[in-house]
Amino acid sequence: MSQIGGQAPDARGSGEVIVGTGSGTSRKTSLGAEVGSGRVVSGRVVALDLGARRIGVAYSDSRRTLASPWGVVERRGDLARDQAAVVAVIEEIEAGTVVVGLPLSLSGQSGPAAQSALREVAALRQALEPLGITVVTADERFTTIEAQRSLTAAGRKGRASRSVIDSAAAMVLLQAWLDGQSGQSGQSGQ
Repeated sequence: MSQIGGQAPDARGSGEVIVGTGSGTSRKTSLGAEVGSGRVVSGRVVALDLGARRIGVAYSDSRRTLASPWGVVERRGDLARDQAAVVAVIEEIEAGTVVVGLPLSLSGQSGPAAQSALREVAALRQALEPLGITVVTADERFTTIEAQRSLTAAGRKGRASRSVIDSAAAMVLLQAWLDGQSGQSGQSGQ
């Protein structure tokens, strides 16, 4: 398989719980995702940091409060194969939402890198939305810098940090997105 540096949680183990709801029956998987009619309606969030050589992957806990690095998917030079590998990771993690980093310019404008990312996001939406998985974008400015600083502070330098920087950047992106979502839900009653 094309991923390196991490293992997704095992989503195939036992521990599924059947939940009766007003509109029918759903089940909760061992990872906390609620599945009804073949569609994940809640659960983990996956973040993707789309790089030229690697795609950094991070995932949240089922309560959507804490981001963790997963690893990377090495690019193969074939967008369809890269996408298939990413979709497999997302399904294995049992994500209900995917957050893709959008590399905007410092002024907030959408340059060539952002346009390329948006084309890849469109392809991911076509593959994931029929599965009930929502795909959103988020501003990823400064996530790589913050990830590099954190890794350096933790004693990871040089080539060692290059092997994990993409996943760490995805984790920074995801944690910021999760924090923003929890802030929005707290303000929804105003």
